[in-house]
Amino acid sequence: MLSPFALITLAVTVIATSFLSGIFGMAGGMVLLGVLLVFLDVAPAMVLFGATQATANGWRAWLWRHHVQWGIVGHYVIGSALTFLVVRLIAFLPDKALVYFVIGALPFLVYAIPTRRLHLDITKPGMPWACGAVIMVIQLFGGAAGHILDMFFQASPLDRKQIVATKGFTQVVAHLFRIAYFGSFAAAFAVEIPWWVYAAAVVLAIIGTTVAASVLERMTDTSFRRWSKRVVLTVSTIYILRGLWLWFA
Repeated sequence: MLSPFALITLAVTVIATSFLSGIFGMAGGMVLLGVLLVFLDVAPAMVLFGATQATANGWRAWLWRHHVQWGIVGHYVIGSALTFLVVRLIAFLPDKALVYFVIGALPFLVYAIPTRRLHLDITKPGMPWACGAVIMVIQLFGGAAGHILDMFFQASPLDRKQIVATKGFTQVVAHLFRIAYFGSFAAAFAVEIPWWVYAAAVVLAIIGTTVAASVLERMTDTSFRRWSKRVVLTVSTIYILRGLWLWFA
Protein backbone atom coordinates (compact mmCIF):
# COMPACT_ATOMS: atom_id res chain seq x y z
CA MET A 1 0.00 0.00 0.00
CA LEU A 2 1.31 3.44 -0.92
CA SER A 3 1.96 5.91 1.91
CA PRO A 4 -0.05 9.17 2.20
CA PHE A 5 3.05 11.13 1.11
CA ALA A 6 3.41 8.95 -1.98
CA LEU A 7 -0.27 9.36 -2.87
CA ILE A 8 -0.13 13.16 -2.54
CA THR A 9 3.07 13.33 -4.59
CA LEU A 10 1.58 11.15 -7.31
CA ALA A 11 -1.64 13.21 -7.40
CA VAL A 12 0.27 16.44 -7.94
CA THR A 13 2.49 14.75 -10.52
CA VAL A 14 -0.44 13.32 -12.49
CA ILE A 15 -2.20 16.67 -12.91
CA ALA A 16 1.08 18.51 -13.66
CA THR A 17 2.30 15.98 -16.21
CA SER A 18 -1.12 15.75 -17.88
CA PHE A 19 -0.97 19.53 -18.29
CA LEU A 20 2.53 19.24 -19.76
CA SER A 21 1.54 16.47 -22.17
CA GLY A 22 -1.62 18.36 -23.04
CA ILE A 23 0.54 21.14 -24.43
CA PHE A 24 3.37 19.25 -26.10
CA GLY A 25 1.82 15.82 -26.66
CA MET A 26 4.78 14.29 -24.78
CA ALA A 27 7.26 14.95 -21.92
CA GLY A 28 4.59 14.54 -19.24
CA GLY A 29 4.79 10.78 -19.52
CA MET A 30 8.55 10.84 -19.00
CA VAL A 31 8.16 12.82 -15.79
CA LEU A 32 5.26 10.75 -14.45
CA LEU A 33 6.99 7.41 -15.04
CA GLY A 34 10.13 8.67 -13.35
CA VAL A 35 8.17 9.66 -10.24
CA LEU A 36 6.19 6.40 -10.18
CA LEU A 37 9.44 4.42 -10.21
CA VAL A 38 10.50 6.19 -7.03
CA PHE A 39 7.60 4.61 -5.13
CA LEU A 40 6.87 1.40 -7.08
CA ASP A 41 8.67 -1.45 -8.79
CA VAL A 42 8.71 -1.52 -12.58
CA ALA A 43 5.67 -3.75 -13.26
CA PRO A 44 3.09 -2.02 -10.99
CA ALA A 45 4.50 1.39 -11.98
CA MET A 46 3.99 0.56 -15.65
CA VAL A 47 0.40 -0.57 -15.10
CA LEU A 48 -0.59 2.58 -13.18
CA PHE A 49 1.36 4.70 -15.65
CA GLY A 50 -0.43 3.07 -18.57
CA ALA A 51 -3.87 3.63 -17.07
CA THR A 52 -3.16 7.28 -16.32
CA GLN A 53 -1.54 8.06 -19.65
CA ALA A 54 -4.13 6.20 -21.71
CA THR A 55 -6.76 8.45 -20.12
CA ALA A 56 -4.76 11.67 -20.55
CA ASN A 57 -3.92 10.90 -24.17
CA GLY A 58 -7.43 9.72 -24.95
CA TRP A 59 -8.99 12.86 -23.50
CA ARG A 60 -6.47 15.07 -25.31
CA ALA A 61 -7.23 13.32 -28.59
CA TRP A 62 -10.96 13.76 -27.98
CA LEU A 63 -10.56 17.48 -27.34
CA TRP A 64 -8.76 17.85 -30.69
CA ARG A 65 -10.62 15.00 -32.45
CA HIS A 66 -11.42 17.08 -35.55
CA HIS A 67 -7.67 17.26 -36.26
CA VAL A 68 -6.95 13.52 -35.96
CA GLN A 69 -5.42 11.90 -39.05
CA TRP A 70 -7.29 8.60 -38.94
CA GLY A 71 -5.36 6.94 -41.76
CA ILE A 72 -2.15 7.30 -39.75
CA VAL A 73 -3.81 5.96 -36.59
CA GLY A 74 -5.17 2.87 -38.35
CA HIS A 75 -1.85 1.78 -39.84
CA TYR A 76 -0.05 2.58 -36.58
CA VAL A 77 -2.38 0.22 -34.70
CA ILE A 78 -1.61 -2.64 -37.08
CA GLY A 79 2.15 -2.18 -36.68
CA SER A 80 1.80 -1.99 -32.90
CA ALA A 81 -0.41 -5.07 -32.59
CA LEU A 82 1.85 -7.30 -34.67
CA THR A 83 4.92 -6.22 -32.72
CA PHE A 84 3.17 -6.70 -29.37
CA LEU A 85 2.46 -10.35 -30.20
CA VAL A 86 6.14 -10.95 -30.94
CA VAL A 87 7.49 -9.08 -27.89
CA ARG A 88 5.10 -10.86 -25.53
CA LEU A 89 6.81 -14.13 -26.39
CA ILE A 90 10.07 -12.72 -24.99
CA ALA A 91 8.42 -11.52 -21.75
CA PHE A 92 11.33 -9.34 -20.61
CA LEU A 93 10.92 -7.29 -17.42
CA PRO A 94 13.50 -4.44 -17.20
CA ASP A 95 14.86 -3.11 -13.91
CA LYS A 96 14.58 0.50 -12.71
CA ALA A 97 18.10 1.54 -13.67
CA LEU A 98 17.63 0.37 -17.25
CA VAL A 99 14.27 2.12 -17.59
CA TYR A 100 15.63 5.43 -16.30
CA PHE A 101 18.70 5.25 -18.53
CA VAL A 102 16.78 4.31 -21.69
CA ILE A 103 14.18 7.03 -21.15
CA GLY A 104 16.93 9.58 -20.66
CA ALA A 105 19.29 8.51 -23.44
CA LEU A 106 16.83 8.03 -26.30
CA PRO A 107 15.86 11.70 -26.78
CA PHE A 108 19.51 12.68 -27.25
CA LEU A 109 19.87 9.97 -29.88
CA VAL A 110 16.66 11.08 -31.55
CA TYR A 111 17.68 14.74 -31.83
CA ALA A 112 21.06 13.66 -33.22
CA ILE A 113 19.34 11.80 -36.06
CA PRO A 114 18.67 13.87 -39.22
CA THR A 115 14.99 12.91 -39.32
CA ARG A 116 14.14 14.84 -42.47
CA ARG A 117 17.13 13.38 -44.31
CA LEU A 118 16.04 9.89 -43.27
CA HIS A 119 12.47 10.73 -44.32
CA LEU A 120 10.97 9.72 -40.96
CA ASP A 121 7.73 11.41 -41.90
CA ILE A 122 4.64 9.80 -40.36
CA THR A 123 2.53 10.88 -43.35
CA LYS A 124 4.58 8.86 -45.86
CA PRO A 125 3.34 5.41 -47.01
CA GLY A 126 4.43 2.59 -44.71
CA MET A 127 5.83 4.94 -42.07
CA PRO A 128 2.90 4.59 -39.59
CA TRP A 129 3.43 0.80 -39.63
CA ALA A 130 7.14 1.18 -38.91
CA CYS A 131 6.47 3.81 -36.27
CA GLY A 132 3.96 1.57 -34.48
CA ALA A 133 6.45 -1.30 -34.40
CA VAL A 134 9.35 0.82 -33.11
CA ILE A 135 7.27 2.56 -30.44
CA MET A 136 5.84 -0.72 -29.18
CA VAL A 137 9.29 -2.23 -28.60
CA ILE A 138 10.51 0.87 -26.75
CA GLN A 139 7.30 1.19 -24.69
CA LEU A 140 7.63 -2.35 -23.39
CA PHE A 141 11.40 -2.53 -22.93
CA GLY A 142 12.31 1.03 -22.05
CA GLY A 143 9.28 2.82 -20.61
CA ALA A 144 8.16 6.14 -22.14
CA ALA A 145 8.53 6.60 -25.90
CA GLY A 146 6.66 9.84 -26.60
CA HIS A 147 9.87 11.58 -27.65
CA ILE A 148 10.62 8.81 -30.17
CA LEU A 149 7.10 9.06 -31.52
CA ASP A 150 7.63 12.79 -31.81
CA MET A 151 10.54 12.17 -34.17
CA PHE A 152 8.14 10.80 -36.79
CA PHE A 153 5.73 13.71 -36.36
CA GLN A 154 8.17 16.62 -36.20
CA ALA A 155 9.51 15.67 -39.64
CA SER A 156 5.99 15.77 -41.10
CA PRO A 157 4.02 18.70 -42.57
CA LEU A 158 1.30 18.37 -39.90
CA ASP A 159 0.52 21.42 -37.74
CA ARG A 160 0.68 21.40 -33.92
CA LYS A 161 -3.03 20.53 -33.45
CA GLN A 162 -2.87 17.62 -35.90
CA ILE A 163 0.30 16.39 -34.20
CA VAL A 164 -1.13 16.52 -30.68
CA ALA A 165 -4.47 14.96 -31.68
CA THR A 166 -3.06 12.14 -33.81
CA LYS A 167 -0.25 11.35 -31.36
CA GLY A 168 -2.88 11.22 -28.62
CA PHE A 169 -4.74 8.35 -30.26
CA THR A 170 -1.59 6.43 -31.13
CA GLN A 171 -0.39 6.72 -27.54
CA VAL A 172 -3.70 5.41 -26.20
CA VAL A 173 -3.07 2.25 -28.19
CA ALA A 174 0.50 1.99 -26.91
CA HIS A 175 -0.53 2.40 -23.27
CA LEU A 176 -3.30 -0.19 -23.50
CA PHE A 177 -0.76 -2.66 -24.83
CA ARG A 178 1.57 -1.60 -22.00
CA ILE A 179 -1.10 -2.45 -19.41
CA ALA A 180 -1.72 -5.84 -21.04
CA TYR A 181 2.02 -6.61 -21.14
CA PHE A 182 3.12 -5.61 -17.64
CA GLY A 183 -0.18 -6.67 -16.10
CA SER A 184 0.62 -10.23 -17.18
CA PHE A 185 3.58 -10.35 -14.76
CA ALA A 186 2.89 -11.46 -11.18
CA ALA A 187 5.15 -8.64 -9.99
CA ALA A 188 2.52 -6.14 -11.15
CA PHE A 189 0.40 -7.09 -8.14
CA ALA A 190 3.20 -7.26 -5.56
CA VAL A 191 2.03 -3.88 -4.23
CA GLU A 192 -1.66 -3.37 -3.50
CA ILE A 193 -2.98 -0.30 -5.30
CA PRO A 194 -6.64 0.44 -4.41
CA TRP A 195 -9.11 1.00 -7.24
CA TRP A 196 -9.71 4.57 -6.12
CA VAL A 197 -6.06 5.43 -6.80
CA TYR A 198 -6.62 4.53 -10.46
CA ALA A 199 -9.92 6.45 -10.48
CA ALA A 200 -8.32 9.55 -8.95
CA ALA A 201 -5.43 9.39 -11.42
CA VAL A 202 -7.90 9.24 -14.31
CA VAL A 203 -9.85 12.28 -13.09
CA LEU A 204 -6.71 14.33 -12.42
CA ALA A 205 -5.33 13.41 -15.85
CA ILE A 206 -8.50 14.72 -17.50
CA ILE A 207 -8.34 17.99 -15.53
CA GLY A 208 -4.71 18.64 -16.39
CA THR A 209 -5.27 17.84 -20.06
CA THR A 210 -8.33 20.08 -20.31
CA VAL A 211 -6.56 23.09 -18.81
CA ALA A 212 -3.64 22.62 -21.20
CA ALA A 213 -5.88 22.93 -24.27
CA SER A 214 -6.18 26.70 -23.87
CA VAL A 215 -2.40 27.06 -23.68
CA LEU A 216 -1.88 25.00 -26.85
CA GLU A 217 -4.46 27.15 -28.62
CA ARG A 218 -2.40 30.30 -27.99
CA MET A 219 0.98 28.73 -28.77
CA THR A 220 2.58 29.08 -32.22
CA ASP A 221 3.95 26.10 -34.16
CA THR A 222 7.48 27.49 -33.82
CA SER A 223 7.36 27.89 -30.03
CA PHE A 224 5.65 24.50 -29.76
CA ARG A 225 8.58 22.74 -31.42
CA ARG A 226 11.24 24.80 -29.60
CA TRP A 227 9.86 24.26 -26.08
CA SER A 228 9.16 20.57 -26.75
CA LYS A 229 12.86 20.00 -27.30
CA ARG A 230 13.95 22.03 -24.27
CA VAL A 231 11.62 20.24 -21.87
CA VAL A 232 12.48 16.76 -23.12
CA LEU A 233 16.25 17.21 -23.02
CA THR A 234 16.15 18.69 -19.51
CA VAL A 235 14.18 15.76 -18.13
CA SER A 236 16.33 13.30 -20.09
CA THR A 237 19.51 14.58 -18.49
CA ILE A 238 18.06 14.04 -15.01
CA TYR A 239 17.02 10.49 -15.86
CA ILE A 240 20.41 9.52 -17.27
CA LEU A 241 22.00 10.65 -14.02
CA ARG A 242 19.36 8.76 -12.03
CA GLY A 243 19.95 5.57 -14.01
CA LEU A 244 23.70 5.79 -13.54
CA TRP A 245 23.22 6.40 -9.83
CA LEU A 246 21.10 3.25 -9.45
CA TRP A 247 23.64 1.20 -11.35
CA PHE A 248 26.74 2.31 -9.47
CA ALA A 249 25.47 3.41 -6.04
